[in-house]
Amino acid sequence: MRSHWQRVTEMLRKQFPKAVPVMDAARDDVLAFLHFPQEHWRKIWSTNPLERLNKEIKRRTNVVGIFPNDAAIVRLVGSQLLEQQEEWQLERRRFFSEATMAKIPEPEEPLELTEADPTKKAAATIR
Repeated sequence: MRSHWQRVTEMLRKQFPKAVPVMDAARDDVLAFLHFPQEHWRKIWSTNPLERLNKEIKRRTNVVGIFPNDAAIVRLVGSQLLEQQEEWQLERRRFFSEATMAKIPEPEEPLELTEADPTKKAAATIR
């Protein structure tokens, strides 16, 4: 898959030279699914469940309009995420089985949030 990505990048180099740096920068993100078990690839490929979740979060936050503080946003979005997680866990056709989830290797480097990362601020408000 990575070699195919490289071949496509080289094919585009002459006709679309400005696209090559963009492809190089995006390669790891686009090919991230390769780190998961192959039986997950088909489900990871589609972003439909995530897009639906984002649409629902947007709909609910638009209803509120103005939030009094960051914690209020975190509570609303967090409750929506918990609700969605419960739905996904209870579905007859689970998105990923526990057996295939156990095959996912631990990351080589632990994820560290930077000060600029908005999720770090959101995580701090939850504690």
